[in-house]
Amino acid sequence: MIKLFKNLTKKEYFLMFISLILIIFQVYLDLKMPDYMSEITVLVQTEGSKMSDILINGGYMMLCALGSLVSAVIVGYLISNISANFSMKTRKKLYDKVCNLSTQEIKQFEASSLITRTTNDITQVQMFIAMGLQLMIKSPITAIWAVTKILNKSWQWSAITAVAVVILLSTIITLISIVMPRFKIVQKLIDKINGVTRENLTGIRVVRAFNAESYQENKFEDVNDKLTNMQLFNQKAFAVLSPIMYLVMQFLTLTIYFVGAYLIKEALMVDKLALFGDMIVFSSYAMQVIMSFLMLSMIFMMLPRAGVSASRINEVLDTKINIIDGNVKKGKSNQVGTVEFKNVSFKYPDAEEYLLKNISFKVDKGQTVAFIGSTGSGKSTLINLVPRFYDATEGEVLVDGVNVKDYKQECLYNKIGYVPQKAVLFDGTVNFNVAYGDNGKSKISEKKIKEAIKVAQATDFVEKMDDKYDSHIASGGSNVSGGQKQRLAIARAIARDPEIYIFDDSFSALDYKTDSVLRRELKKYTKNATSLIVAQRIGTIMNADKIIVLENGECVGMGTHKELLKSCPVYKEIALSQITEEELNNE
Repeated sequence: MIKLFKNLTKKEYFLMFISLILIIFQVYLDLKMPDYMSEITVLVQTEGSKMSDILINGGYMMLCALGSLVSAVIVGYLISNISANFSMKTRKKLYDKVCNLSTQEIKQFEASSLITRTTNDITQVQMFIAMGLQLMIKSPITAIWAVTKILNKSWQWSAITAVAVVILLSTIITLISIVMPRFKIVQKLIDKINGVTRENLTGIRVVRAFNAESYQENKFEDVNDKLTNMQLFNQKAFAVLSPIMYLVMQFLTLTIYFVGAYLIKEALMVDKLALFGDMIVFSSYAMQVIMSFLMLSMIFMMLPRAGVSASRINEVLDTKINIIDGNVKKGKSNQVGTVEFKNVSFKYPDAEEYLLKNISFKVDKGQTVAFIGSTGSGKSTLINLVPRFYDATEGEVLVDGVNVKDYKQECLYNKIGYVPQKAVLFDGTVNFNVAYGDNGKSKISEKKIKEAIKVAQATDFVEKMDDKYDSHIASGGSNVSGGQKQRLAIARAIARDPEIYIFDDSFSALDYKTDSVLRRELKKYTKNATSLIVAQRIGTIMNADKIIVLENGECVGMGTHKELLKSCPVYKEIALSQITEEELNNE
């Protein structure tokens, strides 16, 4: 929690200091009222007292109450402002951190957990700051101040109050020790319920197609019941606190009056009136002490959950980023558009075996290099090393003659046009999705967008949409087909005019005719750019300048289509699995 408070600015600390002063002033006014009440009590029972004196003391009590109210309102406003700003900055810091995490680091946390931490967990901490800070400052000050005012009144009353305080503290400590571990479980269950909901929504078509609604409902119900039962247990535990508090409070008042009646009875006549006034004052201050602990109990209800949430937020913020930004902004001028792998091997941090082993090749400007191999051979992982979604475990990946680890990431990304294996579209228009992001050159013009869409063979279906290029695309591209999504994703890469194109099995959803036409137009348009293509279809890659065949993470063949048919059995086997030997010979 304290680590998160570092997000507060000097201005907010100053506002907290002002709030502290106002809270002390508020406590002073609250504790001053029993003194005026005692004075009124004495005046009422003293012969010859003037009504004006009683009214004056009553007026002072009213002023104290009004001053306390005004202070409370100002403090509430200031603390709310501080908590809201804290929440905004912490949420932004957390979001930025998540955006900077590498693919491997993100896998440490589930997407649903990161969403919960960015929303629910930060809200828990915000609520604690908004309410808890006021109570945490006010309660001890009130309790200590009130105790100092009653210590010299009567040891009997002081002893009774001390017993009441011990009972309250014991109750609070017991409840906290029981509930605290369960708050951690609650936040994990919230993660899980978000995960189940997200899984159901993203896979809704499959769920319906397999009549699995009841299965998903049972899965959700199971997590929901666990969360509800855990929440109910926590609420029931804290529900015990309130009646115990009020029971102690009423019992304390009754006992003070009982002991007071006995003391007044045994006192001399001259001391009876003063003792009666002391009893009224002591009763008021004792209530202030108990109310302080009542406020503290509210803090102890909020603090455990806020503490758990703070630790979960810090867990993400403290995650070490392995993909560190370099300083190089430009590659070597004589190697523009080149990609080179030098003895590259890769394995995941928690894996024992290498996924890629000793891969070496070079791609020159304007060349098209394709990667093919069986499922799990490491094709996608290999090309993901170029934009640094992962870093090579051994060896070097060079772009324009410079190790990708030395590049400033923004500059590296501006050299690349990337089309992922699973096309990703964002909520917005067609124009927005194609011109998405900063290409480091200039704003992508409408003419450029239309040209990119034309090359990607998407003009036909875009022109048929209601608003054409301004037509709405739903989040994830759920209102267009798989092939249409891929073509828009390809158009987005083309619109950037990058030095290097990366196509990670980006033609799989296209029919053979569209695939052929698109590749032909793409070849004309990108003749001066380097293209790296991962594909499963022989037809997609057979005209590439160089084909690299991967098997179990190793390069088992490298050359043109014709060369590999003669020299690489793995490539020939893949080719024959897709087309006949007669067709292959004709090709």
